[in-house]
Amino acid sequence: MVDHKSILEERVLGSINRRDLMRGLGAGTAVLATGLGSRSAHANGGGHIRLGWIDHVDTLDPHFTGFLGAVKIHNNIYNGLLKVEYDGKRVSFVPDLAQTWEIQDDKVHTFKLRPGVKFHDGTPCDAEAVKWSVERVWKGTPRSTHAWKYKELASVEVLDPLTVRLTFNKPYAFLPVALTGSTGRAGTIVSKAAVEKYGDKFGRNPVGTGPFKFVSWRENDAIVIEKNPDYFEKGLPKLDRATFLLMKEPSAAIAAMLSGQIDGLGDVPVQFVSQLKAQKNLQVYGEIEGNYVYVGMNCKRAPFDDMDLRRAVAFALNREVAIKQAFFGHAIPAYTPISPPMTDFYDPDVAKSGRGQFFDLAKAKEFRAKSKVKGAIEPLFLASESGLFGTRLVQSVLPMLAAIDIKPKIEVVERAAWIQRRNSGEWDLFDFNWWADLDPDETITPEFRTGEAWNYPGWSNKRFDELVNAAQDTLDVAKRKEYYTEACDILMNEAPIAIVSHMPVFKAFSQKVKDFKYIPVDSLNLHTVSLG
Repeated sequence: MVDHKSILEERVLGSINRRDLMRGLGAGTAVLATGLGSRSAHANGGGHIRLGWIDHVDTLDPHFTGFLGAVKIHNNIYNGLLKVEYDGKRVSFVPDLAQTWEIQDDKVHTFKLRPGVKFHDGTPCDAEAVKWSVERVWKGTPRSTHAWKYKELASVEVLDPLTVRLTFNKPYAFLPVALTGSTGRAGTIVSKAAVEKYGDKFGRNPVGTGPFKFVSWRENDAIVIEKNPDYFEKGLPKLDRATFLLMKEPSAAIAAMLSGQIDGLGDVPVQFVSQLKAQKNLQVYGEIEGNYVYVGMNCKRAPFDDMDLRRAVAFALNREVAIKQAFFGHAIPAYTPISPPMTDFYDPDVAKSGRGQFFDLAKAKEFRAKSKVKGAIEPLFLASESGLFGTRLVQSVLPMLAAIDIKPKIEVVERAAWIQRRNSGEWDLFDFNWWADLDPDETITPEFRTGEAWNYPGWSNKRFDELVNAAQDTLDVAKRKEYYTEACDILMNEAPIAIVSHMPVFKAFSQKVKDFKYIPVDSLNLHTVSLG
């Protein structure tokens, strides 16, 4: 799924100095002035947690966002039919609003719902509600950004007040991910009554079944949620209230964390991770997650309609150097888009296999010599300072590209303009990251299948399309792995992107925060959290 950690800005690269700290404290003073500064922690649970939020939040309607800053909040307001669990080694998908899940002949999925569950507005979360919510994504107007996840859905039927049946045209291996309330979004269940009441303002007045109820959203200030006393999981949530303080300035958020004005950060920019880890009163979570970072090349126009030129770029990038310079060492080289949390599909020995893309300057120069364009070229590299890594990755790859006579002209634009131009293809090169994926289908299919909206490079390969389509219809894990291995080999060989790294995603909390359960999909569930 597309990351859309969109508002992070490149700031200070070293330790926070006194000036930065005072700037952060100034921001914290404004926080205190809103009346959110007093503590209310309780040894036996309860309390009010305050979290710094530097991720972009566009809407609290889960069916119409791809921004993970929003999704991390959604997870506390809504539930899915299924949810993601993590035991420290593997992720799994288990019933959530569903009490049981039965699969018949690989295409028919029957869900028995938990009895007595209600939305925050008091309306029942029954089979009719689930049917309506699924159909809103599947074929509603306006079209959901997650509608592709129900492309092969044939019907949704209510069998009785607590039983719903989904029938697909063919076996659908991606369904468990699609139906989770976190990574899928397509399976997040929302209140029909609330959607009808608020219309296009539902995203500012969200109503779900989750452990917390929406209270308020003050623009450029804070989003507040409070305990749902009728939540169906016994004893949860433990907190009384949570406030997400919308702090666009990363250094101010870090300063507030260090000074104890906030209890946690929903995202920690990599340049600050070592500083926070050194603080004994803080705890930092983060592992390599389902993601990848890349430099994209525009296959629809010269010069990167030339496959040999794209291959030259792919082999010219020194991933180890880029990781040190752009990510402060907090990453591992990526050889293909398949990342470690995709346990059944990731090859832990891929670095030794010779597969995929890797740094080989001699090979890069061979491909450059074969390319149609001779001599130095100056393609447009579209960049944004407010992306996840600012311009650090761009700056780190420039000398690598210069070694093969590619000397890009960098154009730095603000984020909204960057998104518009990326989508319209007004670029030759751009850097991007794909985030929070737990299955190969979501990590390569909507990004690279011919004609997909998220296929920004405009690349097309018939065999690749055949393979990812076949993998969607195959439930046998070993066979799916074969399909995705071949598909990734084609993708990496034709190089619409030069893949760079897989990243850990970091969250930080005060030691007062207890029982946070980390899941490697950039989620931040407060369900079990308490303040000690």
